[in-house]
Amino acid sequence: MKIVKIDVKTVPISSPIRNAYIDFSKMTTSALAITTDIMKDGKPVVGYGFNSNGRYAPTCLLEERFIPRLLEANPKDLVTDDGSNLDPHKIHKIIMANEKPGGHGERAVAVGVIDMAVWDAVAKIEEKPLYQLLADRYGTGKTDDKVYIYAAGGYYFPDKGLTELQDEMKGYLDLGYRDVKMKVGGASLNEDVKRIEAVLDILPKGSGLMVDANGRFDLDYAIEFGEKVKDYELIWYEEAGDPLDYHLQAELSKRYPHAMATGENLFSLQDATNLIRYGGMNPEKDFLQFDCALSYGLVEYLQILDMLKEHGWSSRRCIPHGGHQLSLNIAAGLELHGNESYPGVFEPFGGFADRYAVEDGYVRLPEVPGIGFEEKSNLYDLLLTIGK
Repeated sequence: MKIVKIDVKTVPISSPIRNAYIDFSKMTTSALAITTDIMKDGKPVVGYGFNSNGRYAPTCLLEERFIPRLLEANPKDLVTDDGSNLDPHKIHKIIMANEKPGGHGERAVAVGVIDMAVWDAVAKIEEKPLYQLLADRYGTGKTDDKVYIYAAGGYYFPDKGLTELQDEMKGYLDLGYRDVKMKVGGASLNEDVKRIEAVLDILPKGSGLMVDANGRFDLDYAIEFGEKVKDYELIWYEEAGDPLDYHLQAELSKRYPHAMATGENLFSLQDATNLIRYGGMNPEKDFLQFDCALSYGLVEYLQILDMLKEHGWSSRRCIPHGGHQLSLNIAAGLELHGNESYPGVFEPFGGFADRYAVEDGYVRLPEVPGIGFEEKSNLYDLLLTIGK
């Protein structure tokens, strides 16, 4: 078998929302399609990929470096030993050839786009949902029949007051979510505390709240903020400082008594390893949010999971950033804690299959080959335009 062609396009996912660091008014993503010569139901198998929100489209990197490198390779070097399917691990080595260590950033995002499309194609060729393929190859063979998800929102928005914030969170509860997350760090400390209290006031018993500072705080402010909110017993306090400031994370962890979460802006195995070595994270209570679509893809994520196991961490402490179907498949197939969700935001790339409603904070996955993009109609309609 072989790859016939690879097409890519830049797609806007703009929104007037903002977090503590950036607004999303000009946010974009790269959408990519890998067409193979394998035929299923009279049509060639096509694998699709895109990058998660929060990083701009790496289309130039894909077009100038990584796609040519893949297409120029010997087709035999991209497939399994028996030639029946693409081999994601071999492909990863090909597209990372002649790349220096470090400097992960946007390169990791571009490689992650290709990796997602490759895994989508691989699972389709094997005629399995990706979550089942992952469980069979790398897990126990058993999958979670439903995945815990929480609603990530609470962004800063023009003319959005406490009542509007409460209404937003009530809407998530009405959709079937149990737990919600909101942004902090984009207002004064006193204002953010009022916002947190407003949300807690409308949450029913059994529901919880996370807060996300998006790396905005220095150490002193992070400690002060943690002191202010510690009695609220939040589900977690997320990304207080710069994601690469392991000293800040470690010092904050000594002072903040409840669960913390970070990792969505660490884009490599080495960065993840450094967090575990030096960040003071607690494997009994903290959460890790590595997003494989931003960090070289599932090939690298599997290595991260192996590293975590060696350091005494359970995969159940992982809950990926991004709110997309790839992370949902990984969560179901590799026994993660769950997955993020962005109701009504970053469409059509965010969200899950059309026919599966959220029930008490959990969602089910369709039993279709691949990642399941075909079961999300607005996303699949867009994916079909790639290359046209």
